[in-house]
Amino acid sequence: MTVTLDAADVFALGPAGAVAAVREALAGGLDPDGDVPRAVVPLAHGQGLLMPSESGGWFGVKIATVAPGNAARGLRRINATYLLHDSATLTPVALLDGVALTTLRTPAVSVAACLDRLRALVDGGEGLRLVVFGAGPQGEGHVAAVRAHVPVADVTVVTRREGPVPGWADRRLPAAGGGAAASVRRADVVVTATSARRPVFDGRLVRDGAVVLAVGSHEPDARELDSVLMGRATVVVESRATALREAGDVVMAIHEGSLDPDDLVTLADPTGSRGDVPAGRPLVVKTCGMGWQDLVVAVAAHRRKEGTPAERS
Repeated sequence: MTVTLDAADVFALGPAGAVAAVREALAGGLDPDGDVPRAVVPLAHGQGLLMPSESGGWFGVKIATVAPGNAARGLRRINATYLLHDSATLTPVALLDGVALTTLRTPAVSVAACLDRLRALVDGGEGLRLVVFGAGPQGEGHVAAVRAHVPVADVTVVTRREGPVPGWADRRLPAAGGGAAASVRRADVVVTATSARRPVFDGRLVRDGAVVLAVGSHEPDARELDSVLMGRATVVVESRATALREAGDVVMAIHEGSLDPDDLVTLADPTGSRGDVPAGRPLVVKTCGMGWQDLVVAVAAHRRKEGTPAERS
């Protein structure tokens, strides 16, 4: 029997549960570079994304669409559905809300990649100062994921357009103003979750030791971070092959001579999994989204709903 998990069922796993699922999968030997690359299908009014993955006795596939024109129609830019199967029989077991799954798993991967650094940044202090570029679901999700693991003292959201302050932030600043630059200089964590195709801030502003979580782009000619920051930072990516194929922040920094591809740290690297990276330079976590991430979080959400144990028999 195929069960259905709506958005509430998916979000019930929570940020901590999603981060734990990602970290446990990596600790168990999952190698992101062995995952199946996503297929991007050009469509008349956007893109279709097909993201399959198999691991740990499960197979799943997400079908997502990206429609840039939907915002003007008052509709969601991204829609998605996820179908989870048992690997042994290839029987469908669960149909999940793919938008909720993406919203939950993306910040989970970001936080899983830098959790040790986040904890070190707190180190008995009052809480971290966050600056978030973008007021959408991923901005909110990243704040929630960080809050679920370390104290947060202050959240500034930066946007291109004016609007109300989201309930998850303390203030909202325009991207073009000097206040945004000053906030980046003070920030412990900077999140970029935008649809921008060019860098959203000057990389020289980021202080040594800060964390930057970049999730907004997944095309080789689009980036949110400049080469200055990428050259200064330790750069963690989900998968070296995926980053070199899809991460414009990485691809363009390499092309401009600021970043050596051999210096990339992946989530499967020992240093990446331990967070054992130099504390005296920024840590950039650049993700594009991969099928294995959807799979491990979908399995965790399904197990929670069904009340099944963490390990399959």
